[in-house]
Amino acid sequence: MTLVRLEGFSRKFPRAATGRRPISSCACSTGTRASGCLTASRGWLLEQAERWDPDLLELFAQVARHKRCEVLGQTYFHSLAYLISRSEFTEQVEAHRRLIKDLLGAEPRVFENTELIYDNGVAELAERLGFKAVVTEGVERLLGWRSPNYVYRARGLGIKVLLRNYRLSDDVGFRFASRDWDQYPLTAGKYASWLAATPGQLVLVFIDYETIGEHYPRETGIFEFFEWLPKEVEARGLRFATPSEVIERYEPVGEIDAPEPVSWADLERDLSAWLGNSMQRLAFERESRLEALVKAVGDPKLLRMWRLLSISDHYYYMSTKGGGPGEVHSYFSPYPTPYHAFYAFISAIFDFEERVLEAAAPG
Repeated sequence: MTLVRLEGFSRKFPRAATGRRPISSCACSTGTRASGCLTASRGWLLEQAERWDPDLLELFAQVARHKRCEVLGQTYFHSLAYLISRSEFTEQVEAHRRLIKDLLGAEPRVFENTELIYDNGVAELAERLGFKAVVTEGVERLLGWRSPNYVYRARGLGIKVLLRNYRLSDDVGFRFASRDWDQYPLTAGKYASWLAATPGQLVLVFIDYETIGEHYPRETGIFEFFEWLPKEVEARGLRFATPSEVIERYEPVGEIDAPEPVSWADLERDLSAWLGNSMQRLAFERESRLEALVKAVGDPKLLRMWRLLSISDHYYYMSTKGGGPGEVHSYFSPYPTPYHAFYAFISAIFDFEERVLEAAAPG
């Protein structure tokens, strides 16, 4: 099962030389050859597309309508809402569900929390919201000796858990064009052989959309890789499937117990990408503690501003990690340093807090 997340905006959605977007050739056309993909789009991204690039929005809708694609549920603002409060998390997920229905004509059945953040509480809320399965990282501390390539059930619940195979996903998402990698170059045939040799019920390949065209431009061969992959997979007796098809076909083989949050970010695969240093924690505390006051004021504009400040990217840019993870954080950040990111954010929070207090003042 191939899953491609649709994230970002202008730099992540360049047109190819032919005038087509990468997703039109990699998701739609390959979907006609017994393949499948799953897409996830932030609510505010769809808003921007509707306002600034209607053609892109229509392309998203085409992907969503494709019989071999399935749309995921998310938080509306790709936020840390789950870490703020259960009520805010629920409101954002419901808002995202309505937007997906209105703009894309789809009704998500499977849920992906922001950056695959997951614990037992996420599973409980997702089940209450009517989702049939949740996607998260196949990290060893959840699995122990077990494989990510099976359907599981959340501890004590009926909702199923699908786990990202991070090794096979990262072979495409991070190592595809690395000439230092001992498996370079990665061809569709070689990759399909790896998939065929992998035991289990399924292999969940989960990558960012920007892998196709931004991280790896056309000259790396990434487009040809995805164009040939369905043929190579079929030739080895495998088939792609959407998450709903997987959970309808397979019964869980065991339970996943996640007392502490996991994610797909950085080497730690926890919350440290967003809350790992004192700047991040201070910024998040200042933002999250305004929830009750903002909602009590009842001003829709202030509520929207507050929710925009909850977007996970703000905290991601403040990370001071080094090594490979630090390079990734820096690559995505528009700021020269994490300290510039913190200063910009905390200044915005102070200004916003003053506005909220003025609005809440009697008279």
